[in-house]
Amino acid sequence: MTSFNRSTSRRLKKLTQIPSVWEGDRRPLSSPNQFSDSEAKGECILWVDYSQGVVRGMDVVASDIGPEAIVRTLMQAMEHPQSPARPARPQRIVVKDREIQFYLRGVLQDLDIAIDYAPELPLIDELFRGFADILDSQTPDLPPQYAQILREKAFAIWQAAPWEFLEEQQILSIEINKWDVGTLYASIMGMLGMEYGILFYRSEESLKQFRAAVLRDEESTEHLEEAFLKQDCLFLTFETADEDDEDEDEDDDLVDLPLSEIDPTFGNIHPLEGLRSVLYDEEALVILVAIESLIRFIRDHRRPLHEDIFPTLSRRYRIALPQSEESTKSVPVTVSTMPQLAAELEEMAGFGVDDQEIDNLDFQSLQDDLIPEDSFLSLGVVSWEMLEHLRKGVSYHPAGEIKHVGDGLPVILIQTSRPKAKTVIERIETAGGLRAICFNPGADPFDGDRYDLGLLQTQNGELFLFGEFLDEDPIHVEARKKWNQRCKNTKGYCGLIIAKGLTGASRGNPQLRDMMALFEARSLSPKDLGIGTLQLMPQFKL
Repeated sequence: MTSFNRSTSRRLKKLTQIPSVWEGDRRPLSSPNQFSDSEAKGECILWVDYSQGVVRGMDVVASDIGPEAIVRTLMQAMEHPQSPARPARPQRIVVKDREIQFYLRGVLQDLDIAIDYAPELPLIDELFRGFADILDSQTPDLPPQYAQILREKAFAIWQAAPWEFLEEQQILSIEINKWDVGTLYASIMGMLGMEYGILFYRSEESLKQFRAAVLRDEESTEHLEEAFLKQDCLFLTFETADEDDEDEDEDDDLVDLPLSEIDPTFGNIHPLEGLRSVLYDEEALVILVAIESLIRFIRDHRRPLHEDIFPTLSRRYRIALPQSEESTKSVPVTVSTMPQLAAELEEMAGFGVDDQEIDNLDFQSLQDDLIPEDSFLSLGVVSWEMLEHLRKGVSYHPAGEIKHVGDGLPVILIQTSRPKAKTVIERIETAGGLRAICFNPGADPFDGDRYDLGLLQTQNGELFLFGEFLDEDPIHVEARKKWNQRCKNTKGYCGLIIAKGLTGASRGNPQLRDMMALFEARSLSPKDLGIGTLQLMPQFKL
């Protein structure tokens, strides 16, 4: 058994011994009525002066900590007691645990303190009853009867990963008409790889107001926080389960973590309530029904939702409710896409091009003779610092004022030989410059393959094919995902770099000295382009 050093014993014996009886005990923090693991909650060590009716020392420790923790808390109670008590040692200590009694007798034998046993500790019993009442009165984050199924559905959404193909402005309506909720408007977060989750707005108006406020005050942290708290929505977000590693892994993407390290969080935001990470019974049922209907909708329409054009889809489901006091056993729910609302939100954000530009997209024919067949092609990004050097050192064709948002300007890089590069540059300049870069769906009706066609549009309306990519090519899918994210950051601005050096040492990795021209342009969606899916017959036509 560990005992005090002699110097410690002498120091403690110098404390004034008062004619008081102290009670001491160690008990789990959780209430017996709570659905919780007491080991996870820890244990509370309490030392009180029964004679004076005051708490002298208290500590919370893990349940697997040994009896030494009781002695450490007792030393604090003697030498550094809580106010208004003064340093002292008691004449008598009473505990209700025989093991603690025998342990303290051995450790405190030199301090002239009597260690007694009692089956009840009146003052400590009263204090712990008060603690239990407080714990019982606390509202759990989720109603206990729905907690498990909500977490299961949250993980199902995580594995479905709708943010891989749905952007925040591509809203899905969920018509429930139950629990005083008409229609929820689901906004999927995560395509930018920053925050993952779903916001379930209670009204279309709230969604639009928040988007407008963010666009208006995107550089004001104070105004953004105010706009955030004015939302009217339920939410499901995903975070790392290990809070201790949150700062260390700040730059890591959640999708790279195993499922065991992902933690779903539910909550509510309302202008009058603010943010709370607690759901009450009806809110839990609403979000449960909404998530389950989304899971089914994504499962049924995954392929069309992957298309570049946000489709018009609708599906009705009957969602079974978990056993509860509700007399209703199931709820009919209708989930629909909202392309028109998505277009409005994109217009608010300044995506795509102006209406006048779209009207002037004079499509003539698709040509494939601009980019040499043996060219090296890549989708990437040029840092803002590099962009400034590039603008000064090459034939530069600006497209407008581009704000430095994100990691740089998204670019298509085409590397060929010097003579061919000069020819490409001259042809684009002769056509009035580059107007837009776009990716449009294409299909081969003979073998069923579907393509993502990279197109360049010049100012005179001509379209040139610069690349054909299989829809299922994982490398291109990832590159397109990053391209879309970066174009979103730059409000639709992108660039085309023409470089030489295909046959030299810099093949596939052109340096600044190899770059000959930079054409800045706008990024167009297939909807903006408006030419539909191109068919191979055996050449691409409308």
